[in-house]
Amino acid sequence: MRAENPAPSLGAGLQAKVEALDRALVEIAATQSPAALASSLSIEDMVLTDAVFRAGLPIEVLTLDTGRLHGDTLRVIEAIRERYGRSITVYRPDPHAVFDYVSVFGRDAFYRSASLRKRCCEIRKVEPLRRALAGKRAWLTGLRRGQSAGRSEVPARGFDPVHGIEKFNPLAGWSEPEVWSYIRAFAVPYNALYEQGYRSIGCAPCTRPVTPGEDVRAGRWWWEEPESRECGLHLGPDGRLVRANEASA
Repeated sequence: MRAENPAPSLGAGLQAKVEALDRALVEIAATQSPAALASSLSIEDMVLTDAVFRAGLPIEVLTLDTGRLHGDTLRVIEAIRERYGRSITVYRPDPHAVFDYVSVFGRDAFYRSASLRKRCCEIRKVEPLRRALAGKRAWLTGLRRGQSAGRSEVPARGFDPVHGIEKFNPLAGWSEPEVWSYIRAFAVPYNALYEQGYRSIGCAPCTRPVTPGEDVRAGRWWWEEPESRECGLHLGPDGRLVRANEASA
């Protein structure tokens, strides 16, 4: 499945997780086609991108260019092409919807209220993802339970009622150090912002570095209450993340 065996420095525990990841991706590709990996270009999504490309699996890798990303984030797209010789699909928001929002509310209106922030996310992220997943049977994400308290019960697999397809989170049980171990062992390209104290990276005006001891996602929409800090990509119809015990309901 993989072009080369996991590096010995991974350790037995992580090597077992890597082998399980490989098997899971092969199974998804075989039984859930067409499937897509919706990548935010995070370290987690880069692990999945590496695993998909190195195994030559027929899983589309796509990303959302919101129009407000850091330059360092956009450079990861080119780094992927250089590293793997494959391009990823880039989806962008409807320019008319962006223009209308900016004209009515202002370019940075998301700082004024959670509702305006969520409306911006709807235009720049949620709607493009809806187009990206149209016609797919399943999508994959890099969600991990350790990313925040709100994600502590993220399932490895569940049904996405919003898009009407299966949703897989193959790294749900991985820790942040395990993700970094994989990145370094397999020389996977990653966003240079991680070297500047960022641990979760979204749009430039909505992301800041975190300080020691802060939650992984503390730098996302830091001016809002913690329970509202999701963009809507991973929420169900009731506005909540799908929990592990609800995944197969």
